[in-house]
Amino acid sequence: MFEGKGISRHHRLLVGLMIVLICWLPYSLFAQSLDFPTRHSGISFGNSKYFSGIRFNFRDHDVERISGMNFTLWKGYDNERARITGIAAGVIPEGGYLSGVQLGIAGVAADRQLKGIGIGMLGVGSGGSITGIALGGLGVGAGESMQGVFIGGLGVGSGGDITGISIGGLGVGAGINLTGLNIGFLGAGAGENMTGLNFGGLGVGAGKNLTGLNVGGLGAGAGEKVTGINLALLGVGAGEALTGITIAGLGAGAPEVQGFTIAGFAVGGNKITGVSAALGTVRIRGDGEYTGIMASAFNYIEGKQTGISLGIVNYAFQLKGVQIGLINYVRDNPVFLKVLPIINANF
Repeated sequence: MFEGKGISRHHRLLVGLMIVLICWLPYSLFAQSLDFPTRHSGISFGNSKYFSGIRFNFRDHDVERISGMNFTLWKGYDNERARITGIAAGVIPEGGYLSGVQLGIAGVAADRQLKGIGIGMLGVGSGGSITGIALGGLGVGAGESMQGVFIGGLGVGSGGDITGISIGGLGVGAGINLTGLNIGFLGAGAGENMTGLNFGGLGVGAGKNLTGLNVGGLGAGAGEKVTGINLALLGVGAGEALTGITIAGLGAGAPEVQGFTIAGFAVGGNKITGVSAALGTVRIRGDGEYTGIMASAFNYIEGKQTGISLGIVNYAFQLKGVQIGLINYVRDNPVFLKVLPIINANF
């Protein structure tokens, strides 16, 4: 009698479990997830599309909105609209909009926007923008703008602007503007403007303006203006103007040069203002003008010199100032004052 009652209890329990499973099975097949205590919050196993809490899934597909802790084993697909917020981890956490902390064994991928912290052993990328901190074993990149701290084992790049701290094992580059602390062990560059502390193992360059502390292992330059403290082993140049303190191992020049300029061989331009020094020559081309103090072996002014020139040979078309050297020539001086040793002057 007692054992029979015990068996009947077990039977009732098994029957109850079977009823629950039978009732749940159609729903689970439709929803593709097991969620409790509710359909949209708590703990989820499977491809839940709207969920808050702790979620485990093999591969996300056509997900809409997830918040909390999301663990996925494999890279998803068709998740361009997905908004994943919180902590996401897996082989390649991905979605349309990722916010929070993203940890990828291989990488992290956002179709449109990545905000927060992204760490990928291979890389971190976004088809749109990245805001926050991104660390990629090989690289970090975005199709649009990037703001924050970015470190890529090989490189950091953006099709738009990059603002913040960017460090690339080989290089750092922005399609438009690059602003902040930028370090590329081979090079750093921007399609338009580059502003801040810019270091390139081989070179630093900008399509338009380069501004700040600019250090290029071989060279530094810009299509329009270079402004600030500019250092390079070989050369520093600008398509329009070079302004500030410039030190180049070989040469420095621009149509207009202003400030303190030193070069191992030559300093040149059409208009130079300030102090210039070179072992070889300081040269003004094309009926230009030099105003200030210059020192080199051969100071060659195809135009007007205003100030002082110190050299072995000093040559100027016009002089309003003093030449000091072994040979001093002023083309427009009277005949007996054109060529003088030691010193020549005209006021």
